Amino acid sequence: MIEKLQHKYALSRQGAVDMVKACACVMVTNIILMMSAGVLYTLIKDLLNNNLGKDRIPFYAISSVAILVLVFITNFIQYNATFLTTYRESGVRRTAIAEKLRKLPLSYFGKKNVADLTTNIMGDCAMIETASSHWIPELIGAVASVCLVGISMFFFFDYRMVLASFWVIPVAFIIVITCSGAEKKVARKNHAIKLDMADSIQECLESIRDLRANNAENRYMAELDGKIKKVEKFALLTELKMAVYVNSAAIVLKLGIGTTAVVGGILFAKGEIDLLTFFMFLMLVARLYSPMEISLQNFAAIIAAGVQCERLDEVLSHEIQTGAEEIKNNGYDIVFDHVGFKYSDDTDVLKDVSFTAKQGQVTALIGPSGGGKTTISRLAARFWDVNGGKITLGGEDISKVDPETLLSKYSIVFQDVTLFNNSVMENIRIGKNGATDEEVMEAAKLANCDEFVNLLPDKYNTNIGENGSELSGGERQRISIARAFLKDAPVILLDEATASLDAENETAIQEALSRLIKNKTVMIIAHRMRTIANADHIVVLKDGVVAEQGSPTELAAYDSIYSRMTKQQMISQNWRM
Repeated sequence: MIEKLQHKYALSRQGAVDMVKACACVMVTNIILMMSAGVLYTLIKDLLNNNLGKDRIPFYAISSVAILVLVFITNFIQYNATFLTTYRESGVRRTAIAEKLRKLPLSYFGKKNVADLTTNIMGDCAMIETASSHWIPELIGAVASVCLVGISMFFFFDYRMVLASFWVIPVAFIIVITCSGAEKKVARKNHAIKLDMADSIQECLESIRDLRANNAENRYMAELDGKIKKVEKFALLTELKMAVYVNSAAIVLKLGIGTTAVVGGILFAKGEIDLLTFFMFLMLVARLYSPMEISLQNFAAIIAAGVQCERLDEVLSHEIQTGAEEIKNNGYDIVFDHVGFKYSDDTDVLKDVSFTAKQGQVTALIGPSGGGKTTISRLAARFWDVNGGKITLGGEDISKVDPETLLSKYSIVFQDVTLFNNSVMENIRIGKNGATDEEVMEAAKLANCDEFVNLLPDKYNTNIGENGSELSGGERQRISIARAFLKDAPVILLDEATASLDAENETAIQEALSRLIKNKTVMIIAHRMRTIANADHIVVLKDGVVAEQGSPTELAAYDSIYSRMTKQQMISQNWRM
């Protein structure tokens, strides 16, 4: 049961145990609250039978005080079991999702956008938090307590009165259950529409500069406004559909009052029950049906929340990349041995790719766009796992090494630099946790960051804004390169690392890189031929295969793709308007 709850509501094991405790606490609280009706029934019976002597008064006084104390204790326990543990579990769930996302292969993120993942961590978790603290314990506790009370009354009172009072409860729940399939379908569509709107809002914020540059704000905002209105319209439709079922069930529930009154009246007229029993059942249904209406609403909300539960469970249950936490490599040669790779759409990206990036050498990956250069660099760092062949680092199959252990051997500079809303110092320090300020500044000098950092208001303590918005593209790229210098890993992957630099800075960076790569394995992706002019080995990729490979001298000696690309770039450099 615990495991089922874990998957059903995306809980940790402790969270599932706490949910069971919460349901039990609610059930006990409800039963204790109903005990007051039993005491009242006994009191009225004694009054009618003129049996309320002095010896009975202490019993009622003690009973009343005991019930009050029990209500206080159970409510206190219930509050801790339903709310405090839920909020603690919510924190555990968010941490677990973040930790799981950290370990998922990059292929997973190719299927998800940022808005979707943000909704997972924030919106879905908040929904499950509400369900765990308000809906689920209240529903299960109420149903369980009603069942226990109904069964006990069946043995101690007239069964016909029990049936007349309780028959509507299962019927009402059956009505709501019959709509569960349609309700989940509507909830999924509602979530998809909301996600589309959130994605558009984020896209608008990220591309506002381009929208303004192309005078496209009005058109884009009109489309966004349409999506917002669609969300509003569908939310109303969803509520209406839920209301039809829930209110229908609530109407059926109210019929119980009528059947209790009719059956009770008939039995009382025949003398088969007394007035007190008749009165007690009328009081019972008045006390019972109101919370059951709330339970029906909770039940419908839980069904709708199943979509969020499925989304969270999908993340938490997704297969992660695993491997040995210790790498037993012999050197740092990267070998691609007949590697094949395809994305989820089954389109071959790489086909039978074989080459070696040797330690102490610069291996350049070049070729037309879409040839698979970036994919190779990602596979080398095990951001994805290959579909065929294998990749080794120093003879060790990287698919058998834990990704974090493997990445401790890599310094990576991406084409798209990611910076944080923090100081220059802290953005560079990401390259090596616990690095001293002196080490950071030394790495910055090697990456030619020093010259622009010293012009900033607070130098290395200057906040550079979200994703380095206060810096130019070249300055952002140099900070990313400084991280690589600081990490000083034996393997360096450069994906268009100097693409945003001018010729002067590119030359300076290349000189610094030449100092950094001594006895290291360097794999560089570049489109500008001058960037890889001094490379030791060049691998030319076209349509996912190695079209040719060799040293620059070897490839330039004949009519190769490399030589043609070099000539074309020389012609383009001499082009004038």
